[in-house]
Order: sequence, then structure tokens, then C-alpha cells
Amino acid sequence: MNYRNGKDVLPPRLLKELQDYIQGELVYIPKVSQKRALWGEISGSRKAIAKRNQEIYQAYLEGQSAEELAGSYHLSIDSIRKIITKMRCASRKAALVQQS
Repeated sequence: MNYRNGKDVLPPRLLKELQDYIQGELVYIPKVSQKRALWGEISGSRKAIAKRNQEIYQAYLEGQSAEELAGSYHLSIDSIRKIITKMRCASRKAALVQQS
């Protein structure tokens, strides 16, 4: 973040108006808000993890245990269980939507 002198960048009328409110102190003027990309959208990590989680869930449905999956994917058993629970809930929601 760079500091710039108000008299160099602001019209004199606006500078005078600001001086009525604040004298010689620093004022932060935020950028216009922009829609930021969600975590992993730009790098592709989000899609890669979603694909991995789908593979884990599919392997679980095919009979692999959480312990086996934890070893295969180098994740904790708790992480595998969370993924399975999340994917199971998503599958149920999708099934309910299709029934409607």
C-alpha cells in the first residue's frame, strides 16, 4: 500500500471538504470491492480435491474401508470419514431433488 499526498491526487474542493473532517491524519480509502475467486478456483485445487473426494466415496461404496482409504490417500481416518459423510449427504440431497 502506498501513501499519496491528497493535494496531489484530489480536486481542491474535495480536499477542502475532507480537511473539514480530518486534519493531518492518515485516511484509508478502500478499493472498490471486486468479486474474489474462491479458494482453489484459479489454481484448480478445488476441482482436484472434489475429484479426489468423489474417488474416495466411490471406493468406499465399492467396499474399501475408511482405514484402507486413509492409507491409500495419505489422509487421516477422521478426514476420510468426513469426506464420506459429506459425499453421502450430497448424494441424498441430489436424490431428493431428482424425486421432486
